[in-house]
Amino acid sequence: MNKWENITGVPNFECYEYDKKRNEYCLLIPIINEGDRIKKELERAYRFNVSDLVDIIICDGDSSDGCTDEENLKNLKVNTLLVKKGAGKQGAQLRMGMYYALERGYKGIITIDGNNKDSIEHVSRFIEKLNEGYDFVQGSRFVEGGHGVRTPFVRNVSVKLIHAPIISLTAKHRFTDTTNNYRAYSRRYLEDEKVNIFRDVFVTYELLAYLSTRATQLGYKACEVPVDRVYPKSGKTPTKISAVKGNAGLMKILLANAVGRYNP
Repeated sequence: MNKWENITGVPNFECYEYDKKRNEYCLLIPIINEGDRIKKELERAYRFNVSDLVDIIICDGDSSDGCTDEENLKNLKVNTLLVKKGAGKQGAQLRMGMYYALERGYKGIITIDGNNKDSIEHVSRFIEKLNEGYDFVQGSRFVEGGHGVRTPFVRNVSVKLIHAPIISLTAKHRFTDTTNNYRAYSRRYLEDEKVNIFRDVFVTYELLAYLSTRATQLGYKACEVPVDRVYPKSGKTPTKISAVKGNAGLMKILLANAVGRYNP
């Protein structure tokens, strides 16, 4: 275990490397107390040999439910576990993971949620687009070949009628599934000083909104690829966004991003 501390714009974190760097790209999975969901997702990745294409890196928010059991992660071919010890939520976890990935020399970074809703087996579609020279690749259940299964009505409407239109207007490029964290970024995009991702302003979901729009604002190539997003048949909807406070916070972030508040 190595400790990474006092890096500007990056929370302090601990690093557990289970294997050496094996691929040109990595898959960052931010989690916090995902329980059996992340185990099922990693089992799915194991079944589809995802680790042959990307190095799987868990970006943990310091979970306490045992979901980051070392032996289980190793058995399921997780390459590295990062454990955030500094402040912040998802935005901080992603900054931690992106910093580590860039330092390790990956050509590009793919991200996906750790709640087993997304088709992790489709990671090759993102790699293909990165290899074609795209700098921002957004996964979408709404484009041809994608599937949204049992998406809650309110979530469906809010994405299509509010979130996606605002992001598209800000980016001056049409996107359809803008709350989806299944996406990819080129190294040159993330390292651009005019992007400057390593700032403490990105705490929760600010970084997702910002990176959705900054690419095309700066002339980088962007596209969408089809993915599946499947909600469970029963039980609580796996999400960290609360119905009222969480959605109000998202709207505030969208509007702040639209007026350029997160630009360097």
